Amino acid sequence: MPDRNLPTPPSSVGARRPPCAPRLPRVTSALLVAIAAGACYAPMVLTENDADLVLARQAIPGPSPAEAGPWDVGYLTYGSGTDRNRPGFADSVAIVTDSVDGSKLLTWDTQRERREAYWGFSIEGLPLNGRVWYPEAPGTGGAPGAGGTGEAPDSGTALGSGEGGPFPLVLVVHGNHAPRDFSDPGYDYLGELLASRGYILVSLDMNFINGIRRENDGRGWMILEHLRAWHDFANDPANPFFGRVDLENVAIMGHSRGGEAVTHAVAFNRLERYPDDANVTFDYGFPIKSVVAIAPVDGQYTPTGRKAPIEDVNYLVFHGSHDGDVTSFHGLRPYNRLDFTEAGHFKAAVYMYRANHGQWNSVWNSFDRGPRSGRSLDLRYLVDPADQRRMAEIYVSAFLGATLKGETRWLPIFRDHRVAGAWLPKTMYITRMEAAGNTVLADFEGDIDVTTGARGVTLRGDSLETWREATLDLRSRNQAATSASQEDQAVWLAWNNRIEGDTTAHGPPGVFEITIDPDLARRAALDEGSSIDLHLSATDRLPPPRSDPRPEEERPEEERPEGEQPNEERPKEERPEEERPEPAETERPAGDDEEEEAPPPPIDLTIEVEDASGRTARVPLSDYGPIRRPLEIRILRRQDLEAGMDHTELVLQSYHIPFADLIARSPGFDPATLRHLRLVFDRVALGEVVVDEIAFSRLPAPFWEARVPR
Repeated sequence: MPDRNLPTPPSSVGARRPPCAPRLPRVTSALLVAIAAGACYAPMVLTENDADLVLARQAIPGPSPAEAGPWDVGYLTYGSGTDRNRPGFADSVAIVTDSVDGSKLLTWDTQRERREAYWGFSIEGLPLNGRVWYPEAPGTGGAPGAGGTGEAPDSGTALGSGEGGPFPLVLVVHGNHAPRDFSDPGYDYLGELLASRGYILVSLDMNFINGIRRENDGRGWMILEHLRAWHDFANDPANPFFGRVDLENVAIMGHSRGGEAVTHAVAFNRLERYPDDANVTFDYGFPIKSVVAIAPVDGQYTPTGRKAPIEDVNYLVFHGSHDGDVTSFHGLRPYNRLDFTEAGHFKAAVYMYRANHGQWNSVWNSFDRGPRSGRSLDLRYLVDPADQRRMAEIYVSAFLGATLKGETRWLPIFRDHRVAGAWLPKTMYITRMEAAGNTVLADFEGDIDVTTGARGVTLRGDSLETWREATLDLRSRNQAATSASQEDQAVWLAWNNRIEGDTTAHGPPGVFEITIDPDLARRAALDEGSSIDLHLSATDRLPPPRSDPRPEEERPEEERPEGEQPNEERPKEERPEEERPEPAETERPAGDDEEEEAPPPPIDLTIEVEDASGRTARVPLSDYGPIRRPLEIRILRRQDLEAGMDHTELVLQSYHIPFADLIARSPGFDPATLRHLRLVFDRVALGEVVVDEIAFSRLPAPFWEARVPR
């Protein structure tokens, strides 16, 4: 296996790959990746300028949120007590639960007889089965690690002394998988970690509805039925959980189809009637504070023909680039749909390079396409399963700590993953975060006028090769999506400051300017505690040089030999070699030796602000995080089968620029009278970026208590 420690950065750009190494993306601001490929591995090219990003010191004091906490871990199961296939839900259950009638939301269709024969119950009598990891005071009867993945009937039925608590409650539901390859034990690693840190985690058994029609709304409904049962547990003096459950601090989690189901549970929780049949009434109204979606699908169930709305919950979603099942980051869509109407919430998205779909579940592992996955998927690209689950432990524990326990020290992890660089597995991450209360300047939604943003905001481009608004796409549609859209608009900005045919001439830098009405600035109450937020990614595109704006008689003689056509009028292949623009990655001639290709130039730009007095302040965007091009993705063993697929996913990174930093650069600058915010493309000669959700925010202080040194 490759060494997972960070090596010394190479001293030059463009290091060659060993001949046996798989093709890897050249990413300039990145963590080093080593991938096993037969008997050797190839590190990703890393430039000298990346050293401060890669080797950044650990910025959050203390142990990782994935370290075991002070509690012993107890384990038990609850359920029907009569399950014919699951010993853990048969007569060894600690709590016997009533069944629920799912016939108004679910159907077993033509498989009814076969399913009833195997499971031993009907759609009218679905069991509420769950496996529970819970905290126990040390030495009082807890059984650390008792959960495991087995079905042993003697897995523990007592809560020991009952000391401690009440503890926050977390429910997790699996997605679609072979129904008889039981999925619910696969979150044991989260159960043991979270119980040790003072949570009750329940993994819900829904294997018996895997693969049926109307599956995801059924999962959402069953989550709420389990929550109803937990309210009964917590309020029943005869129940072992009496008085030990904090019902005001509840989170729900879901993986794959379960990741979509949690959004339906949030929606149903606030409804009086089932959207698709108003004869079915709901009466839930539970205080669900936080939602975690792991590699979710989106849009398999659309209540009343629309995507399920989601608002006023804390939301974390994460996805792997090499997901062989849900092959695009569909969780960005509910992330974008989530609205905040009240303060105190935030949402975060994390994209993990080389993570797959199944390794978040210890039962599923690398089999994203079933037992024969190795025949179609190139599994060499994947991170180690333990590393992938370690990432989930870090982010889930930090998110629940921040949102259910008020452990604000974890908040910087969601703003900038590099502050957790000593804890996270060594691969690449893209992170996005937004908090309630942002003042949006431009989200590029709502109209087709590219010169307007939010009310009181105008937009202007100058010396740009491209300035257009469009929809962000996913890399693939697959069965989980109704379209290949992220359902989000953004702006594309491209520039090349060079003049064609003149290697020394540069025009003025490209600029994208946002002008803010004084009333908007006043309402935003900007000061040194405010920040500028935006989402951004570079693309692989390298725009051509500008046409020379000078009259012909003012151009240098050597540019225009007598009788020769202007370069812009000649085919590219007929131009002198030194006058040809560097080709984009997709334009390189077939047959070029990949080992000789230089990596594309890094991307950077300047954030510039100007107040009413004309005083300006400027900072490089790269001070606030790596600016990456999309990461290359190749999932299949036969690459010819991927010829028609996109090999990248355009996932935008969040950047948060405090006005305090701008004031420090330019004392006397007054954010309260801000008039202009500019993206100035003066730090590199050419490139293209995609930008979204430009806003002012006032992040709570803990978001800024940990910073990666610049």
